Amino acid sequence: MAGVSFEDVGKVYSDGTRAVSGFDLDISEGEFVVLVGPSGCGKTTALRMVAGLEEVSEGIIRIGDRVVNHVPSRNRDIAMVFQSYALYPHLTVYDNIAFSLRLHKMKKDEINRRVHEAARILGLEQFLKRKPRALSGGQRQRVAMGRAIVRQPQAFLMDEPLSNLDAKLRVQTRAEIAKLQHDLGVTTLYVTHDQIEAMTMGDRVAVMRKGELQQVAPPQELYDRPVNLFVGGFIGSPAMNMVEGTLQQSNGTLSAALGDQRLDLGEETLATHPALRAYEGRTVIVGIRPEDLEDAALAPDTPSDRRIHGEVVLKEALGAEIMAHFNVDAPPAITEDVRELAADIGEEVTETPHTTMVGRFGARSKVSEGQNAEVAVDTRSLHFFDPDTGAGIYDTDSKGAGQ
Repeated sequence: MAGVSFEDVGKVYSDGTRAVSGFDLDISEGEFVVLVGPSGCGKTTALRMVAGLEEVSEGIIRIGDRVVNHVPSRNRDIAMVFQSYALYPHLTVYDNIAFSLRLHKMKKDEINRRVHEAARILGLEQFLKRKPRALSGGQRQRVAMGRAIVRQPQAFLMDEPLSNLDAKLRVQTRAEIAKLQHDLGVTTLYVTHDQIEAMTMGDRVAVMRKGELQQVAPPQELYDRPVNLFVGGFIGSPAMNMVEGTLQQSNGTLSAALGDQRLDLGEETLATHPALRAYEGRTVIVGIRPEDLEDAALAPDTPSDRRIHGEVVLKEALGAEIMAHFNVDAPPAITEDVRELAADIGEEVTETPHTTMVGRFGARSKVSEGQNAEVAVDTRSLHFFDPDTGAGIYDTDSKGAGQ
């Protein structure tokens, strides 16, 4: 087992396309780090450079203490798990798992011991004589994991291993992989486009955009204190609501004017975002997570100056909760970051006089489409971003950069 480190790593293809720039990341021994970001952000390229499947154009990659820039892939002592499973259809499960060990001319008794141990860990003992075509997608993925486990490598590299599974199986399998990695303690670099996977599996999550790292932090820190608007909008499902607001003086504190409505921020909000005082009289981007919005009828203790109103345009009843989509008469935030986030999910951002927000309401909410709803806002959990730089507004000593 060994750590993996990137030192100012870059990748430029022969046609001049730059896929990765100035990539710095240290993964400790036994740590599970997830690389996440939109399609084309460079996360798979970074993984493939560690694997030796892509040449490193700039910088240094280490596995343990060894620089591996020019070490052939087969000699890097890593094991990869791919999206496609990459199983041999004519071999049994046993032979698929044992394949790499036989290539290394390991003794038959040791191969047998390792294969049966991996099969026990992964619940595959009864399937060892089957061919891949007789297995479900989840079972095939476990075989691919078994093939990696028996290698006893210094690090696991996983490239979107769950993307071919249906939603229910994906949830089950990600829990299995997270537990397996914890039990084995093998350093793991995991690439995914799915931020829910990233948040539920990683010890730390590294968010990428356009070939550059944006933020590396434990999942909860990414959620609570995104360094910039891109990270804030990418992390969280449903996505953070983004609306333009103007900060105004109000009874010794600040309020955020959203169109003709005001939200009193209170001292608690200013204590966690002291740099906001420097933005008095200026426009900022206010980020509101859906879970911080509630039907005011279910939150009667919320003061009137911490409520907003909007027309409900869509109600999605999900049993345990209701997703309420409602229009607020305030302009939406439109920046390059917002456009990129929208494009990643196949949507377009258009300039409108109102912002459609999503609130995660309690199941007892009586809101209905076409009616005006009063919505309670947990102002303690609001996020604020500089509209020019996209940086999170937090501490005065970081000039609102959120660093």
